[in-house]
Amino acid sequence: MVMRLQLRPYAFALTRPLETAAGAWQQRRGWLLRIEDGCGRFGWGEVSPLTPHQEMRCDRWLIERINDAAVFASIEELEQLLESSPGEVAFAFGAALAELQGLVGERSPLDWLPAPASARLLPAGPAMPEALTRVLEAIPADGALTLKWKVAAAADPEERRLLAWLLEALPSQARLRLDANGGWRLATAEQWAEELQGEPRLEWIEQPLALDDLAGHQHLLCRVPVALDESLRDHPAWRARWSGWQVRRPALEGDPRPLLRQLQQGAPHLMLSTAFETGIGARWLAHLAALQQRGPSPAAPGLAPGWCPEDALFSSDPFEVWSAAGDVR
Repeated sequence: MVMRLQLRPYAFALTRPLETAAGAWQQRRGWLLRIEDGCGRFGWGEVSPLTPHQEMRCDRWLIERINDAAVFASIEELEQLLESSPGEVAFAFGAALAELQGLVGERSPLDWLPAPASARLLPAGPAMPEALTRVLEAIPADGALTLKWKVAAAADPEERRLLAWLLEALPSQARLRLDANGGWRLATAEQWAEELQGEPRLEWIEQPLALDDLAGHQHLLCRVPVALDESLRDHPAWRARWSGWQVRRPALEGDPRPLLRQLQQGAPHLMLSTAFETGIGARWLAHLAALQQRGPSPAAPGLAPGWCPEDALFSSDPFEVWSAAGDVR
């Protein structure tokens, strides 16, 4: 069967800048993919790179092989394209093919599952207390609450002072994740581990050290819960070796069908997190996160509510997303 491919670029800005150990950013760019089979059915995918380097690599790959006009290819050719593509592009192709194959969506046994309640993403540095106050005001006193705070983005003494304030303000039943985005040296991470060891509300420290430092992360794992994120994208083989939590960002990892199978089979200690996708990528993230909730180690996904605009580009209807992307070109 011959498939018809179309690409459409999109662009948007987060509702506020996101500050991390690697710097602050706000603008998002990517591509939407639409594949139509010979029976008039559609499969949808999204290329959602996070960094300028990833954007350039994906743009170059797509421009060399596909343009805005319709491109026709067989399923076998699409699978070959997927195997040779960057991870962000492979996600788009795999997502669209999975929908056409009935692995997800209206033709699948489960249809698209709704997203479970997300962790709340707190801004880095001195903006954190005000944001936390707003979150606590909106959450019932006995309500479930998981918070993720970006650290290693400001001076360490200031962040340690803010940590003390946060722990004082945090309800006893809340869960806390700290995300350093690889910004700490081992000595700094050990100081934080010393303060947080035995803290019952700490869910994990995420990617505290450089992405190549497996030994350092294993050392910290003996003292506090640790989750790997960026390390697992640069070293996929570590996914089978790491005994702590794994933060998985499907939109960056490649073909989502293997991860879909793992979650359907109940893979433990995986947490699904956003790459700030449009509504097309968000459907996948919600579905996978819902499957994770049904598994042996449910954890609130990282959907970053409130950080993307509320408009048609983030609709759950892929035709609306496609049309909205056309409006911003």
